[in-house]
Amino acid sequence: MNVSTTLKKLGLEQTFNYLYKDPEKNMLKLMDWADKFAGGEFINQRLIVREAMTNPEHPYYNFIRHIIRDVDPHVMKTSVVNFFVNSVLVGWPKQEELRKKYNCNIPWTILLDPTSACNLHCTGCWAAEYGNRLNLSYEEIDSIIQQGKELGVYMYIYTGGEPLVRKEDLIRICEKHNDCIFLCFTNATLIDEDFANDMLRVGNFIPAISLEGFETATDGRRGSGVYNKVIKAIELLRQKKLIFGISSCYTSANFESITSEEYYDSLIDLGAYFIWYFHYMPVGNDASPELMPTPQQRAETYHRIRKYRSTKPLFAMDFQNDAEYVGGCIAGGRRYFHINANGDIDPCVFIHYSDSNIREKTILEALQSPMMMAYHEGQPFNENMLQPCPMLENPDKLRSMVTKAGAYSTDLQSPESVEHLCSKCDKYARCWKPTADELWQKHK
Repeated sequence: MNVSTTLKKLGLEQTFNYLYKDPEKNMLKLMDWADKFAGGEFINQRLIVREAMTNPEHPYYNFIRHIIRDVDPHVMKTSVVNFFVNSVLVGWPKQEELRKKYNCNIPWTILLDPTSACNLHCTGCWAAEYGNRLNLSYEEIDSIIQQGKELGVYMYIYTGGEPLVRKEDLIRICEKHNDCIFLCFTNATLIDEDFANDMLRVGNFIPAISLEGFETATDGRRGSGVYNKVIKAIELLRQKKLIFGISSCYTSANFESITSEEYYDSLIDLGAYFIWYFHYMPVGNDASPELMPTPQQRAETYHRIRKYRSTKPLFAMDFQNDAEYVGGCIAGGRRYFHINANGDIDPCVFIHYSDSNIREKTILEALQSPMMMAYHEGQPFNENMLQPCPMLENPDKLRSMVTKAGAYSTDLQSPESVEHLCSKCDKYARCWKPTADELWQKHK
């Protein structure tokens, strides 16, 4: 069902017309519709949005107006239907139903790598090891999404490699699956006028642009001139009134800069709609464990992001420290899993061990495989939600799951044993635990 049909069927067309005629007066009509359609689901989230719409003192009061004012109406309508209606309000209940039926994890989103190719060679990136020899075909990507929708999955996230190496195919997928929303982690250097126009036309493709911080840090890791290319791409996206966000990885080396108020405010000035913070993971034989943040740095990141989120008009997600909001680890299909460019089905984008391949199994069969069922039966991996990961904070659990499942390393360039990976996390887990326990007790 396309967006226009859905808008009319659900009575949203008139609601949006009211919204754009007089946003201040009529934006609550959109929330009234959401309350009616959602029933008893997501009550707290809807209350928060309603307060942000009506309370001028709320940090997201201006953020909501930024969305209404600065996002193209077609993109706005498409995002609301595909994300909030299809992915959340329709997809979520279906996923819950199938979890009970099949007694296994059913994801809310699927991450996939269209290609291992990349136009950059960033320091410490495992994707750069693979080169351009691995790709999921258009037909395979299409099949993944067809299977996903049968399970109630309408949200898909592209990782890589650099997904935009395949941008023509990705736009074709957006056109065919115009009831889905697609998020793409990208270095943004391949975003040009033609592609921005394609994004504007389809309305269901949202880039999350990787930044290492300011110009010196970004160019230092990604190459000279990359930062300015990213800023140029962001200016183009703003001009076209497209939704975009930022993705940043904090390490022991860049922690101070990348979690600073100055950096956060600069993203607001750039017009970003969200920032996704990732904790450095020591994945790969050539990874640098010394780049893992210290307990003090991670705790400070925890405090800073929560402070910014409650006071500034930019939505922030902290992949490692926000586990309490989703009940711990969400990998292994509990809310997501990852398919690499070779078709291997990993439980997590950071944990490259598998016993299934999309070319040999259906998605449902893979979710019932020993590796995925080990996640299903083991989650949550820790009662302290600040220690959610079976690799980073509970490495013995990952050792056990990989061994029992007979899973293989999906790093085709330089296979890494689970013992080698987990040994890099043992000391980190021990050092982080006292700080995590203290933070968790205070929070509770």
